[in-house]
Amino acid sequence: MSTVLLAGATGYLGRFIAQELFSRGMPARLLTRDLSRVAGLDRGTAEIVHAEVTRRDTLRGTMEGVDVVVSTVGITRQQDGLTYMDVDYGANRNLLEEALGAGVRRFVYVSVLHGETMRDLAICEAKERFVADLKASGMSYTVLRPSGFFNDLAALVRMARRGRVYVFGDGSVRANPIHGADLAAVCVDALEGDVPVIEVGGPDVLTQRDMAYLAFEALGRPPKITHIPPSVRRTALAMVRTCTPGRVHGPLAFFLTVAARDMVAPEAGFRRLRDYYRQIAARPPAAS
Repeated sequence: MSTVLLAGATGYLGRFIAQELFSRGMPARLLTRDLSRVAGLDRGTAEIVHAEVTRRDTLRGTMEGVDVVVSTVGITRQQDGLTYMDVDYGANRNLLEEALGAGVRRFVYVSVLHGETMRDLAICEAKERFVADLKASGMSYTVLRPSGFFNDLAALVRMARRGRVYVFGDGSVRANPIHGADLAAVCVDALEGDVPVIEVGGPDVLTQRDMAYLAFEALGRPPKITHIPPSVRRTALAMVRTCTPGRVHGPLAFFLTVAARDMVAPEAGFRRLRDYYRQIAARPPAAS
């Protein structure tokens, strides 16, 4: 059975992958820069390794005996003065170089659906630059391209709780986001496979309007939806790129871009957005 090193183990997706590895009894080594974040993780028999992936010197020796590296490393919100190129590219490049030196046979990397067509966005440029390096490395690999995560759409429930949800245009743009646990299962399945790219989404293809209705339904409230003209989105996209610092415009530019295009991938998993919304609607407002 393969020994897996998981980088990004304490992040949103990493925690689900760690649990999936444990549930299958797979030997795992969890890489984290913050040992305090491991405290709430059911670690099973996993080995915990403290390292900073943006500093290659801290990675030395971490991959001895490792067969497969899984990386979910990437910036969600820019902080610590680090850029997408520092983390989404540079940190993953460090992992790849260390893996090559240690004789690791396979690398599984989690990127984003359609990232190769959105390289004008800083986050996608960094991710795709790493994907290119991974492909050229000669190592067996899989790049996972999820369509989006349920937790990214929790904001719709927060808006609905405040009384109104805003969608761009007529709300007909479609997506099939996937729950982290379902994506984790796809990721672990890929450890022993040989498929170079896996595009993956959840079981339901929904429009933005559908998602807004589900948010109100979960709260038991009548829907109140405001449609924002496409011209406003385009103007906002131009403004955030020129008038805000990188830590602000990076995630905003990504959101404003994907909000205008379908993000639909082959379906996997069984968890549904309707049920997820009901779960978070049942929590106190501060918790959701």
